[in-house]
Amino acid sequence: MLPAYLAITFVAAAANGSAAIANLIGHDYPKSQADRLRLSHSWIRPLGTLLALGALGLMAGIVVPVLGTVAAVGLVLYFLGALFAHLRVRDRQLAAWAVYFFLSVAALAVNVAHHGAW
Repeated sequence: MLPAYLAITFVAAAANGSAAIANLIGHDYPKSQADRLRLSHSWIRPLGTLLALGALGLMAGIVVPVLGTVAAVGLVLYFLGALFAHLRVRDRQLAAWAVYFFLSVAALAVNVAHHGAW
């Protein structure tokens, strides 16, 4: 179980970390997503900060398990909010969302399986 836990945690943290960096440096992709979802660009950095905290929390969870569980729950909730934002504007381009959402769900599942709920 440890190899699966570590692999999924590292992949989920890397994916969310790279998305966080894109948001925080002002890359065009988060801006185009915000435009498509009719979100103000002022939300891009705070959302990037949440992604960064989630990625860091997943990594910290290797040492302090409760942090990993809380971070994974936070990421799942973040991406449920993102789904709502997509559906609100009737945007059905959900492939990227699905990758990030299911990585977050997988991180939560292996976290709970490896460490227990708390």
